Amino acid sequence: MNISTVKKFFAAGAVLVFSAALLTGCGGDSASGKKFLNIGTGGTAGTYYPIGGAIAEILNKEIPGMNASAQSTGASVANINMLRDKAIDLATVQNDITYYAVTGTEMFDGKKVDGLQGIASLYPETCQFVTLQSSGIKNISELKGKRVAVGAAGSGVEANVRQILAAYGISYDDIDAKFLSFAEGASALKDGNVDVAVLTAGYPTASVQDIASQNPVRLLPVEDKAADALIAKYPFYTKTTIPAGTYGGFNEDIPSVSVMAMLVAGPSVDADMGYSITKAIFSNLDRLQAAHAVGKQITKATAEDGMSLPMNAGAEKYFNEK
Repeated sequence: MNISTVKKFFAAGAVLVFSAALLTGCGGDSASGKKFLNIGTGGTAGTYYPIGGAIAEILNKEIPGMNASAQSTGASVANINMLRDKAIDLATVQNDITYYAVTGTEMFDGKKVDGLQGIASLYPETCQFVTLQSSGIKNISELKGKRVAVGAAGSGVEANVRQILAAYGISYDDIDAKFLSFAEGASALKDGNVDVAVLTAGYPTASVQDIASQNPVRLLPVEDKAADALIAKYPFYTKTTIPAGTYGGFNEDIPSVSVMAMLVAGPSVDADMGYSITKAIFSNLDRLQAAHAVGKQITKATAEDGMSLPMNAGAEKYFNEK
């Protein structure tokens, strides 16, 4: 084989490799009929990961040729960035983080993300202000001068805390704000280094259960007046009641607010695929219920609650069907 022939051989090979690369991702491989779909979730110890894994299993079983896989990620903010970069096709994301992304606000200030599409709202992630009963604190209005773990700097939790405090006329200037992740905040609460730790998560939350197993806890309510003011300003919030007995030793219903965990698609998911994804998931909710306790809160009736961005046309078509 002469040099010219060798060059032609490798050039042809490069074209084939490039063509194959173009066919991977959500578009699939036309030769095999496979459709590849990458789903971003969260950490393996969280809620997003098992829910995302169950969604992948449903899609693989219900959609012909589907090859969906769930991968562990840094959760909401990381997932938005990966959707933007087309590293994933679907992701579980909090609806407030999605709102910030499509409006270019908060951690996405000046970095608006285009091309995101809503598939469905899944379940509420509740803002939980946790203190020890021994602190004597019973209301958010009592937090002035207190040490509060407000979430990691720049996180969705930190934005939730700042917004909720503002509804009570409280700013970070009024408290001793500790920018700690909830794992760090939970440890600080147990050790007596903070008075209140805040997290946003589906309840019951394992880390709060852990604290409650060692020290009686109290959840602080977000009362209706504050919740109404919050929702008027930030429409992605919804009212939630955390039932009595959710955490051992604390037997009061507590009003609070939630953001919604939602399924978001990137630009690679067209209307036909969006319809197939949505139909497959909502026709097999029993499998999500088996994957995690929060699966019981995923319903077709609430699938458009708190929708904070334009919906995928196929998903919208599915929910509009009788």
